[in-house]
Amino acid sequence: MSIVAELPGYLQVLSDGSVKRFAREIVPASSESINGYKSKDVIIDTSKPITGRLFLPGTLSIGSSDHKLPLIVHFHGGGFCFGSATSVGSHNFLGDLCITSQSIVLSVDYRLAPENRLPIAYEDCYSSLDWLGHQVSSEPWLEQADLSRVFLSGDSAGGNIVHNVAIKAIQNNNCPVKIKGLLPIHPYFGSEQKTEKEKSEGAARDFANIDLCWRLSIPEGSNRDYYGCNFEKAELSAAEWSHFPAVMVFVAGLDFLKERGVMYAEFLQKKGVKVVRLVEAEGEAHVFHVLYPKSDATRLLQQQMSEFMKSS
Repeated sequence: MSIVAELPGYLQVLSDGSVKRFAREIVPASSESINGYKSKDVIIDTSKPITGRLFLPGTLSIGSSDHKLPLIVHFHGGGFCFGSATSVGSHNFLGDLCITSQSIVLSVDYRLAPENRLPIAYEDCYSSLDWLGHQVSSEPWLEQADLSRVFLSGDSAGGNIVHNVAIKAIQNNNCPVKIKGLLPIHPYFGSEQKTEKEKSEGAARDFANIDLCWRLSIPEGSNRDYYGCNFEKAELSAAEWSHFPAVMVFVAGLDFLKERGVMYAEFLQKKGVKVVRLVEAEGEAHVFHVLYPKSDATRLLQQQMSEFMKSS
């Protein structure tokens, strides 16, 4: 059996169609307060399966509904092909974020490509909103969740999912939560037309890795102008764009995807989205907050996210 596609250190696709993902360090959930927060794994849909991890500030008393907290629904990165809500970097970042923002966090483990190509990740992540609507009255950890103050966050591919789930929510009049804002971090987009950065000398390796993940995740027969890849292909009317939530787009100065993130913010502004903010972490690399969840730059990112939530 031969390897037909490989992202070294992350995954291999074999000639029989099977996928080998390399084990990453994970953190078990704990209902006891550790580092100031609690965590709990939940099942969102047993048939698919879709799971998630809830985070609560450790000072919060489960079962008390006197004070409602905003809810962050987070989607992890990994080019749609790898990654997990249980990974050490994501777990630590979101645990600290729930304290800083004084919010409840749901991190979603959606099904991965290439076994489950797009738009399955979008559908899985949107289903987490439906799950929240049904579980808020029966899940003790959600008793203090304010479903009228929901924020979608995600890094890399997760930032892409944030955008596409928001569009799905706008198009679905029955969305059970009120999305107040979007927090895409180093969002992962593309198009058939290369950017100046992607065409530059020395970009071949970065572009090849990104292109491989796109080829493994978009529907067979599609190209990089697939609507999930190229945000300019979104089919929304002017009226629907007027309902698009407030957005804070985070980019990193050393990130190969920075150019795409800036273009995304500019695109939203042109579409008339009322609140679009662009924040750059100078001198930082792609998903630095997952790689270094205790760094000063990560602390600043968490503060910026929290301030945006309070003002939205």
